[in-house]
Amino acid sequence: MIGEIGGDMEERAADWLSEHNTENKPVVSFIAGQTAPPATRMGHAGAIVGEGGQGSAASKMEYLSKKGIKVAKVLSDMGPLILEGMKERNLL
Repeated sequence: MIGEIGGDMEERAADWLSEHNTENKPVVSFIAGQTAPPATRMGHAGAIVGEGGQGSAASKMEYLSKKGIKVAKVLSDMGPLILEGMKERNLL
């Protein structure tokens, strides 16, 4: 899953996965915008981070991790994390 700062779609997807990923398939995510300055309006309304950091990259990454989703800190980490998740579940 690739997401971005602002909104709550990634958290909603994580909630859905925690209920419906019955085959326990590995899920890996990357949240773009990790270096965006706080309280900065980005290119579109969906990228606005709410008060208290709601919708920030850090809050999303923490939430996804708590839901069992592996979170890549940089995009190039996604491949190795996918491989790791597949090995953990004996899918290779």
